[in-house]
Amino acid sequence: MLKSLSIQNLTVFPKAELVFAENLNVIVGENGFGKTHLLKLAYCILAVLAESGNTASSKSAMQVRIANKLVNVFRPEQLGRLARRRPGRVRCEIAATFAPKSNIQFSFATNSEKEVAIQNIPSSWSEKAPVYLPTRELLTIYPNFVSTYNDYYFEFEETWRDTCILLGKALRKGPVEKKVKKLLEPIEAAMEGAITLDNNGRFYLSAKDGRMEMPLVAEGVRKLGMLARLIATGSLLEKGYLFWDEPEANLNPKLVKQVAASILALSSSGIQMFIATHSLFLLRELEILASSPNYRKLDARYFGLQRGDEGVDVLSGRSVNDIGDITALDEELAQSDRFMEKP
Repeated sequence: MLKSLSIQNLTVFPKAELVFAENLNVIVGENGFGKTHLLKLAYCILAVLAESGNTASSKSAMQVRIANKLVNVFRPEQLGRLARRRPGRVRCEIAATFAPKSNIQFSFATNSEKEVAIQNIPSSWSEKAPVYLPTRELLTIYPNFVSTYNDYYFEFEETWRDTCILLGKALRKGPVEKKVKKLLEPIEAAMEGAITLDNNGRFYLSAKDGRMEMPLVAEGVRKLGMLARLIATGSLLEKGYLFWDEPEANLNPKLVKQVAASILALSSSGIQMFIATHSLFLLRELEILASSPNYRKLDARYFGLQRGDEGVDVLSGRSVNDIGDITALDEELAQSDRFMEKP
């Protein structure tokens, strides 16, 4: 479990301390306030630790892996571009703590091309690779994407490659099948079909009327399809991590409700969830569902990104009401008021 993340001088954040919930963590803010940056930073750390857990790793090897992951995921021209823009030389400092007691701490300066300095290395490693779902669905680009990405230079961020690798894993069998089936049933009902991977390397939606190739399926259904596939392969099972950037993007309200239900079901099953959003509809649906008897023991935390004097500040609390006013949410409420007041 990722317990906390301490940041100093990263992109728009002069300083931030985030203490995470065991189950569900929701980051809320306007566009350009760094929601995705927080997701990517935590993802990079966990991805490197998972990779290092499978191989022997010295401190110097870990420094190279962290630097490479940050550059390949964020895609700056050089690593130092991730440091907050201020006159003179600035040092970005990152620290993450985990349960059981373990932590990692590293830093880099504005003039760093591809180097980090590690001040503390974890005593234990992550057991599972984290999953990152970007705003775009990936099932349509999956055929040959990983091999092409590895052989040629593309500007696509490395999270796309990482997720495509997980999408292509074999389906899980054995004792976990019952748990997988339970998680899949409501998602497949919403999609009105199941996601299958053909021998030709392409994904299809298999329904009662036959199967349909992914480019012909509605994008909202494809996004649910990614989630379904990752559950079916076991990538999203107990002790895992899921980072989901704007899960509501390109979804109608009916599918957003299903996404909210799936988020809570996964987080209560042992997945630590990290969601970035500015959707009032999704937030309300999460809070409505979380108040039901099934989820009253769910450990959840909300983080509001606010414009401060020197950059973006982070407020946190147990509900949306604790994280201050978010302009994007206020605009949705104001529009509802204008609509009700019109002649």
